Amino acid sequence: MTDQPAIDVEGYSIPLLGFGTWMLESDDARRMVTEALRIGYRHIDTAWIYKNEEAVGDGIRDALEAGYLNRDDLWLTTKIWVDHFDRDGLLEQARESGLSLGFTPDLLLLHWPKTQPSLQETIDALNEARENGLTRTIGVSNFPSAEFRKAQELSQALLVTNQVEYHPYLKLTKLLETARELDSSITAWSPLAQGKVADDPVLNEIGRAHGKSAAQVTLRWLIQQNVIAIPRTTKESRAAESFNIFDFELSDDEMQRIFGLARPDGRLGDWIDPAFKWDEEWA
Repeated sequence: MTDQPAIDVEGYSIPLLGFGTWMLESDDARRMVTEALRIGYRHIDTAWIYKNEEAVGDGIRDALEAGYLNRDDLWLTTKIWVDHFDRDGLLEQARESGLSLGFTPDLLLLHWPKTQPSLQETIDALNEARENGLTRTIGVSNFPSAEFRKAQELSQALLVTNQVEYHPYLKLTKLLETARELDSSITAWSPLAQGKVADDPVLNEIGRAHGKSAAQVTLRWLIQQNVIAIPRTTKESRAAESFNIFDFELSDDEMQRIFGLARPDGRLGDWIDPAFKWDEEWA
């Protein structure tokens, strides 16, 4: 890995700033993954359901061939879709994802919690994928605290992260505490609130004090919490801007001002199964 900020989980060093590929069509995914790795990103996130794993793999190979990095420098994450949570389906998709990427992922996540099959069967299969060399580490995505704890109780291996929506408009105190108690981590998807941070007066005011944009302030706020952030874009200039956050630091007062932006209606992407409930942060 490079010397950019990383979080150490179970002996693995995971770069705190990654590049996400949600909703990127194949051509954009390949182009932007290569460009992100040229810029200096060393963490790429994708998923089977994004239908771009092959393109992501092509982008990584393009970057390797260009000499931008070595494979050992890269942290690569993908996710098991909910339709594949039975043992055989999970192992089959893990193999398929590896073949599509052309690389063994460093991290394999369960994409959303699901009631059936049993969590025990799914967690056992996820551990089996790790034991069979289909991934180096395992984790979950979009799991509220109760399900996160239960999943870890059922898992032999540490669940190294829980990837969830997190940005200044969403309060995540309980889940952050749960991750710490489990010796795990939180990864933030939609860290820029789907672009909404750009017009925020508080974030822009803080940004002016540092010569930075609202987006850069937001990403800095996340990594100063030891939260992994995976912004995505189709624009090379935006990817470069998002990476340029390692030369300033937010004060405690600035951090608290940003925490104060959270609101009860801040969640943007609520696709969780109705059988599960997000943590009650505003009770």
